[in-house]
Amino acid sequence: MGAWQSIDEHIVQRRIIVAMQAIREAERCSLQEAIDLFAERLEFLRRTRSDDFTVRPEEYGRGVYT
Repeated sequence: MGAWQSIDEHIVQRRIIVAMQAIREAERCSLQEAIDLFAERLEFLRRTRSDDFTVRPEEYGRGVYT
């Protein structure tokens, strides 16, 4: 499984911190860049794999504080 396939699964499963860490490692980027990439990928996955998400967009990040 490629890095982004694994990251996608973390995102879909709401493993947000793990996804961020994986993005930073895969892309060798700053935290801010990882946040931006995460947001872009989340939007993409919501469009292309909407059935895989178990919570509504407004509930997705609830309980995660940065």
